[in-house]
Amino acid sequence: MSALPPPAPPSQPEPGLTPEQRRMVFMSLAGLVVIIALMGVAVYFMVKNPAATTVIRDIFIIFMALESLVIGVALIILMIQLARLTNLLQHEIKPILENTNETVNTVRGTAIFVSENLVDPVMKLNGYIAALGKFFELINVVTKK
Repeated sequence: MSALPPPAPPSQPEPGLTPEQRRMVFMSLAGLVVIIALMGVAVYFMVKNPAATTVIRDIFIIFMALESLVIGVALIILMIQLARLTNLLQHEIKPILENTNETVNTVRGTAIFVSENLVDPVMKLNGYIAALGKFFELINVVTKK
């Protein structure tokens, strides 16, 4: 008796990058090389012309100061929004969740009460009726023989 060959493993995609991924990697590397080259050119011209370098430095410092002001305002706005969110959670969402939890507990209690006081007795009664029906059916079969 010959053994069957093992089943072929499910086909998996070839390892490696797709053409789109290769293009993205190439473009990223090309962009990085261009940025490094531009930085090198900028440094070269700054070393050659120190007067222009001081002007560029001063302008850069002014832009950094303005940027820090904008970031400061954004942080203040963020803190105000965070305080409003905390207030909303504490005073509006929390009571809603507490009421929902209370309602769920009431529904759970009602379901348990109905199950114990209505469903269980009805099921027992149906069981007794079914047993009584089988009893009379058995007696009917015995008396017919």
